[in-house]
Amino acid sequence: MEELVALCKRRGFIFQSSEIYGGLQGTYDFGPLGVELKNNIKNAWWESMVYDNDNIEGLDSSILTNPLVLGYSGHEDTFSDPMVDCKSCGLRFRADQVPKECKPEDLTEPRQFNLMFKTNVGPIDDGSSFAYLRPETAQQIFTNFKNVIDSTSKPVPFGIAQIGKAFRNEITPRNFIFRVREFEQMELEYFVMPGEDEKSHDIWVQKRLEWWKKQGVPTESIELYDVPTEELAHYSKKTIDLMYKFPHGLEELEGIANRTDFDLGSHSKKQNELSIGSSVKENKHSNSKMAVQDDSGKWVVPFVIEPSAGVERGFLAILNEAYFVEDLENDKTRVVLRLKPHLSPIKAAVIPLKKNNTELVEAAKKIKNDLQKIGLGRVIFENTGNIGKSYRKHDEIGTPVCITVDFQTLEDDSVTIRDRDSMEQKRLDIDDLNNYLIKLINR
Repeated sequence: MEELVALCKRRGFIFQSSEIYGGLQGTYDFGPLGVELKNNIKNAWWESMVYDNDNIEGLDSSILTNPLVLGYSGHEDTFSDPMVDCKSCGLRFRADQVPKECKPEDLTEPRQFNLMFKTNVGPIDDGSSFAYLRPETAQQIFTNFKNVIDSTSKPVPFGIAQIGKAFRNEITPRNFIFRVREFEQMELEYFVMPGEDEKSHDIWVQKRLEWWKKQGVPTESIELYDVPTEELAHYSKKTIDLMYKFPHGLEELEGIANRTDFDLGSHSKKQNELSIGSSVKENKHSNSKMAVQDDSGKWVVPFVIEPSAGVERGFLAILNEAYFVEDLENDKTRVVLRLKPHLSPIKAAVIPLKKNNTELVEAAKKIKNDLQKIGLGRVIFENTGNIGKSYRKHDEIGTPVCITVDFQTLEDDSVTIRDRDSMEQKRLDIDDLNNYLIKLINR
């Protein structure tokens, strides 16, 4: 973990938030390269969900959440962790994360601590008007269920996908960006008819394994954990966690849950007219029937299959899989990030052989601008005057290819292409660069 943290700080992937004032625990800022990698991960997820599936729509809902939403969802009652105080060190811990240095006799009895952030709404802070910062993106998907159906005419099965910020007041944030208080989620709520849920759940588990493989996290690095009944969330019929061996240990990368009809049933009006199988609170506030009619005209509350992943956890897993330290000749080493090209923060670096040669510099800038127009991602012009150092830098930040503009370029309109993974170099005509880069990024 220390090597990854050092790389992230040194190369501008991740910084401690508010670092000049001592930081703020459980919060991080994504730097110039980090925001590119993070956006590329999110774009890959969005493309695989929304663009590759005709029956999945997107959503971007508000962070501020009406308390009624989280009251009927069960969050106000159940979204908590057991907390203990250590009398010897004066610190608080989640009950299952107490360090060995704290003796059992020095710990207080566990008490429940609600993880949701609450904020005042409006000009008067008297406790009567407040909202929560959403603890997950899922609930606004459920509350918008009827809006999406009415506006798109989607029949069941269909899904609603969302990427966005979520907030949890973790008792003990830890392990770099793995467990933090402000994070992003990538969540799909896939609605199916009762009886089709188990098959759909199995299908989505396999789809998610295939997606992570395409992002550079191989299936053999993931263990499937069938969550035991006694550990299931109150809404879950079955949950499969994709467990990944992070630098700090084996932990959840993504969860795929069968949430049954609990969520739509909880947020629906006229619950007594619907055959809701889950145990839900009586809803006295909703103005919408969260159900669809089957072929016979009967109202049915769909079941929900939910693949839910944290962007930061995915970021850390992808970085961990891509990080290599290689031995070179003359007892030298190089650090290389073997990121999938479509995820690389920088898709190509264009470098003139001499930084003070006007012809080389102008030719390099033109190539850079032409490649940028393709729209594959960020292409940079780098004028350091030291090709060797530039190669090593771009190995370390995961740039798949470096393009060197040299004196031969001025003679025959060709450039030197240097591959990140193999370090092999070859000549290529400038006219062929566009197609070369397109094939490289999309392979």
